[in-house]
Amino acid sequence: MSTDLNSQGSSTPSRKRSKWDEGDDVEDLSAPTQVPIPKKRAKHSKHPRLPTDRVSSSPPPQPLPPTRRNYSVYVPPRTWHPTIQSSRSVYCYERLNQIEEGSYGVVFRAKDKQTGDIVALKKLKLDEEKNGFPITALREIHSLMTCRHENVVRIREVVVGDTLTQVFVVMDFIEHDLKTLLTNMPSPFLQSEVKTLMLQLLSAVQHCHSNWILHRDLKSSNLLMNNRGTIKVADFGLARRYGDPVGVGGMTQLVVTLWYRAPEILLGAKTYSTAIDIWSVGCIFAELLLKEPLFQAKGEIELLSMIFKLLGPPTKNSWPDYFNLPNAKTITLPSPQPAAFRSKFPHLSTSGIDLLMSFLTYDPEQRITAEEALQHPYFTESPLPKHPDLFGSFPSAAAGEKRRKVFDSPSAPARAANYNLLTELDM
Repeated sequence: MSTDLNSQGSSTPSRKRSKWDEGDDVEDLSAPTQVPIPKKRAKHSKHPRLPTDRVSSSPPPQPLPPTRRNYSVYVPPRTWHPTIQSSRSVYCYERLNQIEEGSYGVVFRAKDKQTGDIVALKKLKLDEEKNGFPITALREIHSLMTCRHENVVRIREVVVGDTLTQVFVVMDFIEHDLKTLLTNMPSPFLQSEVKTLMLQLLSAVQHCHSNWILHRDLKSSNLLMNNRGTIKVADFGLARRYGDPVGVGGMTQLVVTLWYRAPEILLGAKTYSTAIDIWSVGCIFAELLLKEPLFQAKGEIELLSMIFKLLGPPTKNSWPDYFNLPNAKTITLPSPQPAAFRSKFPHLSTSGIDLLMSFLTYDPEQRITAEEALQHPYFTESPLPKHPDLFGSFPSAAAGEKRRKVFDSPSAPARAANYNLLTELDM
């Protein structure tokens, strides 16, 4: 049972409103029209006040009738802060279907009732929060507002529901995510298509890094792709500014999904840089070529073993700071062996192998940057990147579309040896 918060000392229950009521603002009719402001005390006059000044022939001022207001009496009027706008209600959108649920929110597909636009609504998980609004949600909203780029998903607004735990981030709806698309595609992307996707991904990552934003969770399921061949980086739930002071404890190591996690994080590095995003980009590059994740490990030790098998064990030349990492002493390195890139990617050109090895370099200081990768010769050799408009379209699983079932046509009948044609004499 709810109570009227605007009336002090009253326990009279107020009417419970439906979420479909037209009036979203509950207005207090008994509230004063203005916030009371103390008057400035008048200065003492040199001349004494005449007795006639104490008598007024005009009647006393009548109180103004109560008017409707849509904010508390303790909050200054909106005209005092014209740049601060109120959040719209989530009921301005019509919920269509649920897309997915992640660690930091649930994503729905919805329709704007005013414009008809199809959007993605991400409901932030605030039910178990005890320390106010979560820092992860603030970082995500700030990162999306900072990184305005054609290959980064666009944030439209933040809307609210009936309670303080119902906060939604409204973003553009994109038809596919790259992981689902790779799983359902009958064949992998062409080399020209891989180059186009990688150029877009590197452009987005370079833009984020130039704005001092670390994504810290780049993976194929966080790359959205529309039916016009354009990908957009999404899910900035683990993103943060890496230019801020890291504090006494350093930066958290609980970042990046396991299969895309850089070796320095696996070995306990307390500080890291943009190189962790570049390692994830290399894993995505390999996944586009193989049509499956590169390192499908069940744990961190197995993942390190798979990395050592592909790249060979680290040495003092390839990674000088390896032996200074906290977990390096607990790892037994295998015997020296050359990298197995060529056997793993037999159809990739020499420039492509060089770019992949530059992404998956042990030493973070020697790992290629996104800006340098955009200028790599791999993108200028044949075949050239395909224009995004030439990409094929696919049914959207997020929109509930299903691939049309292809019915096999019946095969031609096999003629038996003793088969006789039907003649008029048999009628």
